[in-house]
Amino acid sequence: MDTSKLLKKISPLIIICTALLFAGCSGEQEPSPSTRPEMTSEPQFEKTSATPTNSLETTEDPFVEARQNMVENTIESRGVKNPDVLRAMRDVPRHEFVPDDYISQSYADHPLPIGYGQTISQPYIVALMTELLELQTGEKVLEIGTGSGYQAAVLGELGYVDVYSIEIVPELAARAAAKLESLGYDGVKVIQGDGYYGWLEHAPFDAIIVTAAPDHLPAPLVEQLVEGGKIVVPIGPPGGYQTLWKFVNEAGEIKAYNLGGVSFVPFTGEGVKDKPADSVP
Repeated sequence: MDTSKLLKKISPLIIICTALLFAGCSGEQEPSPSTRPEMTSEPQFEKTSATPTNSLETTEDPFVEARQNMVENTIESRGVKNPDVLRAMRDVPRHEFVPDDYISQSYADHPLPIGYGQTISQPYIVALMTELLELQTGEKVLEIGTGSGYQAAVLGELGYVDVYSIEIVPELAARAAAKLESLGYDGVKVIQGDGYYGWLEHAPFDAIIVTAAPDHLPAPLVEQLVEGGKIVVPIGPPGGYQTLWKFVNEAGEIKAYNLGGVSFVPFTGEGVKDKPADSVP
């Protein structure tokens, strides 16, 4: 694939959304339901009989009710509809991915620090970005920025996709891999490395989700995307607010959907420092 030509073909289908600030939140911030874009058609969700990877709806889990309330009050009420995504958000124990000092805030709708300048993402944005991938049975999804492992766990909890995740901070990569294994997410593959370059060994991918903000769309990720594949990524300058984008590979042309203002921790690594002359947006 000639990436430079492909990137030049990008024809943004701009869906203007108002940037929203969430006061008192560290890490990423997300658009409100009123600014969420209207897509050209109602999303179609494939009905599956997949068994969840790790269902924790038991009396031994003291946070079941908290998760239920989180989904109803801060996710479903804001427009996330995919039943599998909602199920995964109810089942994945976010408190297991939160530092001990923040356990009491595990199911609050905002990011939390996890060390090394990184955060565990706001539950709503995790659900929204997962839904935007429109994942189907048997597909492969690549996550750039494992962090705590929470987003990877939500993807794994769907039960019908193969999950690959890359984390640049060695300590976080090791900790997330151990946590995911201890919770039974054996199918989630984690590697330490620079996510800018993707994971060529397992490419191509049907979907790619980026959980930190580069200042441009990394060309290697475009190259590792299948026809019809999707990339969901925040893009913008470090230390400021960015734009959440959904890129779709349609007949060799990358179409871009602007989903409004967000704020994520910056993308790091050597790859993002060498911005190609023809990179976009």
